[in-house]
Amino acid sequence: MFEQFIEQKSQQLIYYVSRFFRGQLPYAELRIFIWDTLEEWSQLDVRDKAPETMQEQVFWHLLHQLEYWPEQELKHNKRLKRALQHCLAFLCGKASVPTRCVGVRP
Repeated sequence: MFEQFIEQKSQQLIYYVSRFFRGQLPYAELRIFIWDTLEEWSQLDVRDKAPETMQEQVFWHLLHQLEYWPEQELKHNKRLKRALQHCLAFLCGKASVPTRCVGVRP
């Protein structure tokens, strides 16, 4: 059940973050998506904190980073942006597993 959730939300996350990085999505909408995703996850009542796959681990890592960093850092910190884009590329199946990627379930 939560495998489908991660798959579906990964595709949505790719869409939202890509648009945000291109300046086509306001930061406020990205944050709403993040919080809606967390709310939906909480309704699944999953108790294990360890992600089951690398896709899930990268998904949670990316979500956490987007919530942690302020808008200006996300837009202008080139190193951070490259790292997050690598996560996106991995979720798209176009890159290897990102290094220093620690994602846990909320």
